[in-house]
Amino acid sequence: MVSEAKISVYVVYALAKHQEIICVELAANSTVEQAIDKSMILQKYSEINLNDIDVGIYGKIVENTQVLHDQDRIEIYRPLVMDPMHARRMRAGI
Repeated sequence: MVSEAKISVYVVYALAKHQEIICVELAANSTVEQAIDKSMILQKYSEINLNDIDVGIYGKIVENTQVLHDQDRIEIYRPLVMDPMHARRMRAGI
């Protein structure tokens, strides 16, 4: 009997006060969307809508259909509250 190759990946969602990090084991050639589904993070955080936000792997935005590699870190990005340039101007008093 041949066993199917497995990979482990991390699904990460950063909130203002903490990070949620969930490790999931998947079949090789699984996608970002499959990993997010298996992590059950969408059930825990109802504000996440994958149609409206970006996801990335190690800081690089990817599609939900991106095939994963072992030890990938899938990052679910929250919408920006304020434009970073505007925030810097406010801190600088400009």
